[in-house]
Amino acid sequence: MYKLFCDSNCELWHTEAEKFGLGVIRMPYVLDGEEYYYDLGKETDFSHFYTRMREGAVPTTSAINEQNYIDYFEPVLKEGQDIYYITFSHKLSATFESMDRAISALKEKYPEREIRTFDTKSISLGAGFQVRMAAEKYLAGASMDELDAYLTTVREHTVVYFVVDDLIYLKRGGGLSAPTAAFGKLLGIKPLITVTKEGSLQSVGKIKGSKKVFAEFISLMRKHGFDKNYRVEVLQADCPEIGDAFVAALKEAFGDDLTIDYQVVGPVIASHCGPGTLGLIFYGNK
Repeated sequence: MYKLFCDSNCELWHTEAEKFGLGVIRMPYVLDGEEYYYDLGKETDFSHFYTRMREGAVPTTSAINEQNYIDYFEPVLKEGQDIYYITFSHKLSATFESMDRAISALKEKYPEREIRTFDTKSISLGAGFQVRMAAEKYLAGASMDELDAYLTTVREHTVVYFVVDDLIYLKRGGGLSAPTAAFGKLLGIKPLITVTKEGSLQSVGKIKGSKKVFAEFISLMRKHGFDKNYRVEVLQADCPEIGDAFVAALKEAFGDDLTIDYQVVGPVIASHCGPGTLGLIFYGNK
């Protein structure tokens, strides 16, 4: 018997995590000097967070420490259960160094128990997309070996794209120089970002003007052989009008029977992409 874990950087909505009985490792962010741990939207004040960002506040994020992981995992091990933790991309955070130390310590203390992790090599609902599908198998009685095989396949087909509204947030992360960021905003250029197979973020193009974003996203879905049998994930960072319009455009392009999960970007991820971000995740066959 094992317990399935994810972390809040997968951004699966709290009702879904509760429905599947998932253990959730909450990732921290700091806003106006106060530290919070993202709860997958259960009690998050999104309005306050985004208002402060638009007013100029600069939220920050950090890795959790070894003891944090021990506090999450040890009670489960004490109960005689194993652990299977589906993580966001190890390429995007130093937190997994702490995780590895915690797991090593716990394996020494509980040698009869197994702790297994799976790197989705993705972030936000790119990871959540995989977590949900794995959780369905978990509830159906899948073993950890079966989850390994299943997730390895799903990971290869998980496609993630997003555009940001203001390049300043990428600049703060060191990806752009200040002049480039200012020039991009002046021209209305939106960088198109994807998550690589290795789990890193990569700029793969530039879209000039908001009106062209929808068409580009839909074109990419067709290019990747979008499989309508799977859900589509749409995320918006404090731009619900744009998100609503994009959902409508997707249904116009692919039919009203398209299954779409549509939600707001959480504070940890939004600290790095900023308000106005629009994200798309889907299952691609090529």
